[in-house]
Amino acid sequence: MLIPCVQELTSPPRASQVVKECAQACMHTTYQFLYDNANDLYARQFQEKVSTDEPGPSLKSLDFWHRLIALLVSVIEEDKTTYAAVINQFPQEANMGLISAYCMWTRLSEDLSAALEQHAAASNRYCKTSDYMNLCFKVKWFYNTHIAEVPELKSVVPAYPSWFEPFVMQWLNENDEISMDYLRNAYQRDKKDGFHRSSGQALFSNSVVDVFTQLNQCFDIMKKLECPDPVVNDRFLNRFSQTVGKVLLTYAEVVKADFGHWVEFQETACILMNNIQQCRVQLEKVYEAMGGDQNLKEYTREVMHDLQQMLNDVIDEMAERYSVALRPQILAKVKEVNKLLHQISSNSKASIESEADLILRPLMDHFESSLSVYADICEKTVLKRILKELWKITMYTFEKQVVLPPVSDPSALFLNLSIPSNATAKLSSVSQTLLSNVSSQLPNNKLLQEMSKESANLTLRNLTPRHCQILDIALDAIKSYFHAGGSGLKNSYLENSPEFQSLQYILSLYTQTTDALIKNFVFTQKSQDKPAVENSVGELSIQVDLFRHPSNGEHKVTVSILSANNLKWQTSGTFRPFVEVYILGPLLADKKRKFATKSKTGVWSPTFNESCTFLLGAGSDPDSYELHLCAKDYCFGRSDRLIGLTVLQLRDLTASTDTLGLGTSGSCACWCALGSRLNLDDTGWTILRILSQRPSDEVAREFVRLKSEVRGQDDSVAKTTGSAPSTLRRGKS
Repeated sequence: MLIPCVQELTSPPRASQVVKECAQACMHTTYQFLYDNANDLYARQFQEKVSTDEPGPSLKSLDFWHRLIALLVSVIEEDKTTYAAVINQFPQEANMGLISAYCMWTRLSEDLSAALEQHAAASNRYCKTSDYMNLCFKVKWFYNTHIAEVPELKSVVPAYPSWFEPFVMQWLNENDEISMDYLRNAYQRDKKDGFHRSSGQALFSNSVVDVFTQLNQCFDIMKKLECPDPVVNDRFLNRFSQTVGKVLLTYAEVVKADFGHWVEFQETACILMNNIQQCRVQLEKVYEAMGGDQNLKEYTREVMHDLQQMLNDVIDEMAERYSVALRPQILAKVKEVNKLLHQISSNSKASIESEADLILRPLMDHFESSLSVYADICEKTVLKRILKELWKITMYTFEKQVVLPPVSDPSALFLNLSIPSNATAKLSSVSQTLLSNVSSQLPNNKLLQEMSKESANLTLRNLTPRHCQILDIALDAIKSYFHAGGSGLKNSYLENSPEFQSLQYILSLYTQTTDALIKNFVFTQKSQDKPAVENSVGELSIQVDLFRHPSNGEHKVTVSILSANNLKWQTSGTFRPFVEVYILGPLLADKKRKFATKSKTGVWSPTFNESCTFLLGAGSDPDSYELHLCAKDYCFGRSDRLIGLTVLQLRDLTASTDTLGLGTSGSCACWCALGSRLNLDDTGWTILRILSQRPSDEVAREFVRLKSEVRGQDDSVAKTTGSAPSTLRRGKS
């Protein structure tokens, strides 16, 4: 008998504990019986025919576990309703229903986790992914219904999500391909239908709706898993975020690839851009449903945020491509603005504000008609992207058509200059060589590309100070229009856009003095000798000494032209090379600016040994000056022909400061490579354009001529290799 045995113990256990242990022993035996005879018991109890050759677990089927769980549920229900009502002496310490649930779950966990490990490790999985997902949902239901209330398990994270993790991941992997196929089919249907709006109120088409229907269905299944293990759930969400990213980026790529066919169709192009924006909107909703910033792990948040940014970039790219269709319209209207601007006389009595309104009327009328349409067919975000592109196009076109109208003939730079009669022949040669070489001089230069597109009849037209004032007011009016009282583009964007700043900068150059423009040129054009380094046509040996007088602060520049070497030149007549040296910089109008050596006859490596001195004046900064050196072939009775040229900036001589307080001084002896032309960027050409519009300024006229000179094509020689850049040997004076 149990009671006498217990009574004989020195420290007998509590009666409730004895009852609990006896119940657990019975339940373990019951579980084992169910496990060993699951198929037969299930067939008898549920009156269902079980067709299987294997009595226990199998790699080819998961049916055994469904049957076992059904039998376990029956046992637990019976223990709750039948035995718990009879063995109720210790309801708090020995609840038969809870003890049964705990024992059955413990044994099932051991067996099912081991079996699923075998399935996960198998090289070939015979069961479908959906079978594993169904079993996962069955286990989840079993746990939530019968196990979650067990006191011993309330504070423990259930382990079953980790058993099924490999199979859920497999399902997510398979869902990738399903979603991709769904995406392609949805897009093709949408394209076939002409990308019509999905509804009367929507601004996007059906393909976006279909894509997110599929993604949301996938996410709904994940939500129904109700994964109680936060670590495993985080991995599920991260994997799902990769699916979302793959699908949406593929959709964006497909739309981008097709977009070029629709840019000429306003409504369809806008719907396609709206589709990408709607992807961003729906993505944000999915992100919040997944947990948002508060609950998602950092790596998952990064995936989703990066995806948002990539979609945002796609909209920018599409808007930029769409803007190509807008450019001809803007160009035509800005040309009308330019025409009206130059019809205004400098002596006009009308107010500047009224004249600004007058010249802007064609452009503003165009904006009013077109933007009202975009407001009706574009999502707000897409509309702002289009506004940004319109703003950039407008500012760029104003710069190239109004402030700096392009010319096809670079000799137009000289049309307004007052040329001395004895320089006419030389200038003609300069213009012709510049014309013949301009395409090879700066092949990637946007300014020259624009210049080559205009008609040959277009002449350079000056902007008067009144024109500049009108343009300032006109630009403010356009900026206010695009800002639209705060509902349009931000003022910070408008004012900081590169196109607007470039236009403002060029307008500001018009108001600068010739000295200021030349100083700006010297500071910004730091690689003028690039062609000489890349393809030398000869070398000059020079000695340059810079000295600052300690008492009056005047700078003196002494240039010694020693010799030339290996001048690459072909001529049918007598070769008579000589060298010209110019000092270029501010405040030189009343000072000596040029020196020329005597010519040498029939020598391709002549020796000159001639010197000259230039004075810069008190208070001048040597960094604002440069030496312009040209080797030429002297021709009696016709224009001298350019052999090569280069530039040496005085900042190269002032790398160190006199420690005795005598001022900035320096010297160098160097071989300077000669090139067939100078290398200028957009700023350099802009300054030349502005200076060319000052016909009465001798310094401006000379500067434009020097910087525009190019060796003629007929005088070119084959490129040589091994030309080294200039080598400086510096020393303090």
